[in-house]
Amino acid sequence: MASSSYFNSFMIFGLALAMTVAPLAEARAFFVFGDSLVDSGNNNYLATTARADAPPYGIDYPTRRPTGRFSNGLNIPDIISEQIGRSQPPLPYLSPVLKGHKLLNGANFASAGIGILNDTGIQFLNIIRMFRQLDYFEEYQRRVSGLIGAQKTSELVNKSLVLITVGGNDFVNNYYLVPFSARSRQFSLPDYVKYLISEYRKLLMRLYELGARQVLVTGTGPLGCVPAEMAMRRTNGGCSEELQRAAALYNPQLVEMIKGLNSEIGENIFIAANTQQMHMDFISDPQAYGFTTSKVACCGQGPNNGLGLCTVLSNLCPDRDHYAFWDPFHPSEKANRIIVQQIMSGSTQYMTPMNLTTFLAN
Repeated sequence: MASSSYFNSFMIFGLALAMTVAPLAEARAFFVFGDSLVDSGNNNYLATTARADAPPYGIDYPTRRPTGRFSNGLNIPDIISEQIGRSQPPLPYLSPVLKGHKLLNGANFASAGIGILNDTGIQFLNIIRMFRQLDYFEEYQRRVSGLIGAQKTSELVNKSLVLITVGGNDFVNNYYLVPFSARSRQFSLPDYVKYLISEYRKLLMRLYELGARQVLVTGTGPLGCVPAEMAMRRTNGGCSEELQRAAALYNPQLVEMIKGLNSEIGENIFIAANTQQMHMDFISDPQAYGFTTSKVACCGQGPNNGLGLCTVLSNLCPDRDHYAFWDPFHPSEKANRIIVQQIMSGSTQYMTPMNLTTFLAN
């Protein structure tokens, strides 16, 4: 009973917060970069196996149809869009609908399967790697300049919110993809993490050079606690220690790198979200957040419903709100909402150097 009361209070607070934040950012464009956690459908237009364009994906989306989001419903960019008062989330950049004045709302460049490194996700073939996402951002600005001129385009980008979510695949779909992977032979884990951070820094600096001035950077979640890794590594209900070690090494170094960038630039351009801790809150005590389980995916097969893809032939839970994970790798919409609440209003335990509400008010 107490857990239910806590969760209801948490969500009511979130609604009140959304009403408070909305006037701050009504005209703010929103740009999204990253992987499947934030892809809203770009991979639908690509010849790749990293797709979520078939049922039961989208079962709880407003249209009840798959959209390319790796979710039963809304993903993190959708919910952030709600919170900052946007009437709709940014459209996938490859969508033929994204043209004319719809471009002024921003764009989603994210692509499932990608990582910080260009060799991450090679098994997925045609995906929009990070260098290409940034090239598209440059192309986007040329397209918008044709509509409103170069100066107004620069202002639109400078005042926009940018979200970047990348890094998890560099571990699960690269370093740990197979035993004795090329990267694991090349680097020890600590050295690999340092290499990732140095490469990520280059991506963030390119974003800054392209005009981004308010950038939300999310760390990796608890990589070893997703149903897929628990099933594949036969952890007997616990998290994979090696993948948890990777996340524990990577996330603090990401925060320190962001602090260094802000110091070098001379202002807070980047804020970091501790999504590992946000996830661990409901993974370690799912009942407190209204979940029945955080170890079994709603949609999947095998141990923990963690093997293979989520398809029409998979096991499918009747109530997605009872599950922290929708499929073997991705949070449910309800879990995404909890994560976004911490992004919006969380303390410095979750957000560095400030939460998104404070960031947007500056």
